[in-house]
Amino acid sequence: MAWRIYASIVAICFMMDVPSSAQTQALPQMDWEQLPPIPDREGFASPFAGVTGGALLVAGGANIPGDKWAEPFVKKWYDSIFILERPNAKWRVGGKLPRPLGYGVSISADDGVICLGGSDATRHYADAFVLHLKNGELKRKALPSLPMPCANACGALAGRMIYVAGGIETALATTALHSFWALDLDAPELLWHELDPWPGPERMLPVAGVLDGSFYLFSGVKLTAGDDGKPVREFLRDAYRFTPGQGWKRLADLPRAAAAAPTPAAASGTRLLVVTGDDGLNVTFQPVEKHPGFPRNALSYDTVADAWTVLDSVPISRATVPAVLWQDRMVIPNGEVRPRVRTPEVWSLRLR
Repeated sequence: MAWRIYASIVAICFMMDVPSSAQTQALPQMDWEQLPPIPDREGFASPFAGVTGGALLVAGGANIPGDKWAEPFVKKWYDSIFILERPNAKWRVGGKLPRPLGYGVSISADDGVICLGGSDATRHYADAFVLHLKNGELKRKALPSLPMPCANACGALAGRMIYVAGGIETALATTALHSFWALDLDAPELLWHELDPWPGPERMLPVAGVLDGSFYLFSGVKLTAGDDGKPVREFLRDAYRFTPGQGWKRLADLPRAAAAAPTPAAASGTRLLVVTGDDGLNVTFQPVEKHPGFPRNALSYDTVADAWTVLDSVPISRATVPAVLWQDRMVIPNGEVRPRVRTPEVWSLRLR
């Protein structure tokens, strides 16, 4: 099934102090298509995902296999690895992770799928490793551990430099991390370096992006301690760009929050595309089983005009899921459609 959305017809522009030439830049056209679903009834939130050996790999993640609406509900983490060789092929089991793991950062590189940090039912991890597929066999190689345990961060690859931003150190944290780490894959000795963080609040569940060698950081969630000592979420709309040698720059705010949107954002020309995510407007919605789902639109950021455009609408509602550039597609494998509900669906997006 394919969806074609002509963004220029349905766009709502948010322009401030923008030259007229920038306003006339073409908006992307989005062609949506479903790929074969993951062979799991529930599907997964926040698996690791990427490309290795030309194939799409999805590993780990978590879901709620029992009563989703029980209080408390029970979440389960997984170590399964699935591989899709071609868009019209069938998924096959490709092995297992070293432990059940999810909510980490995954990055596709020449070396394979790089998996950073994450969590299981008991703790968060600083572990880093590469999954590499060769001649149909999956290998795992260790990388230097992150500077501290971390889950719910975002990250992306700019050239051969990995950047990781934000996250939380423990599941019960009431303050997110204000950390920005870098790892040069071409360095003689692989070491993580702590760089100056963005000039804004600490956050978890942000969205990363890369364009023309710069790293972008969008939205996310700030945490504070509530009266009961439990974390309270503040959904953020701010945006930043990091350019090596120049540092950070504050950008135009997003039209809405897009926490936990598929990350990294897809690049198209001078634009970065943030698809769906959680705007926080229904974070306290009750009863939770009637939650209407996350927004069904996309946010297009023009890096030249420093302006956002809302593209209505998209066929999916997704959060807590990586985005993978595979062949000519941005692939969104599983994720949450609304709180506590995952999906085995795999959607792909072509930008033109």
